[in-house]
Amino acid sequence: LDRAFPDALAYRLQIKGDNYGMGVAAGHYIGKAMKAKGIGSPVIGEIAGMDELELTQERTQGFKAALATYGFSVANRRAARFTADTGQKEAQNLLQALPRMDALWNHDDDQGIGVLAAIAAASRSEFLMVGGAGSKKAIEDIAADKTVLKATVTYSPSMASSAIALARLIGQSKGMADLVELQVPKEIILASETITKDNASNYLKLGF
Repeated sequence: LDRAFPDALAYRLQIKGDNYGMGVAAGHYIGKAMKAKGIGSPVIGEIAGMDELELTQERTQGFKAALATYGFSVANRRAARFTADTGQKEAQNLLQALPRMDALWNHDDDQGIGVLAAIAAASRSEFLMVGGAGSKKAIEDIAADKTVLKATVTYSPSMASSAIALARLIGQSKGMADLVELQVPKEIILASETITKDNASNYLKLGF
């Protein structure tokens, strides 16, 4: 579950999220939003997680690649530590560096609690923010539509439940419904889905 083994013989099935896809989803949401608003050269900020982790690097790479398709790039990037405290600290630094901003992607909804606190303390509301992971708190905030947080891109919060269901199928020597193959696949990568006000109610039961 969400971890790779160096030896393929050590596991029967790996199910995991898509870190690069998270960045792509966030980049496309922001890119489309900026185009819809007629903003040709948006000021975009990014608050990542722990830079030494491959998953953080993949998220940033996906974000950069997606923004590039619109001719956009990140104006200022900060790295937090996946905690509310570090999220707040790095958001304060980012807000000071960018007196005007059009969009912000924060990689992780838990550290996003601190990011939103810094934004509120600075009385900033001129930009939209996208979160990451799919926490229940973030989904509730998106549904309420009272903060700059307008969307979050998932790192499937429900994959553990899916892993249990798939393990059961493997134990019963069954395949997956609607697939021609007789066995469960060796690897499943779950897509990063974009949660907005329009579909938040569908995801609330899945938030962590």
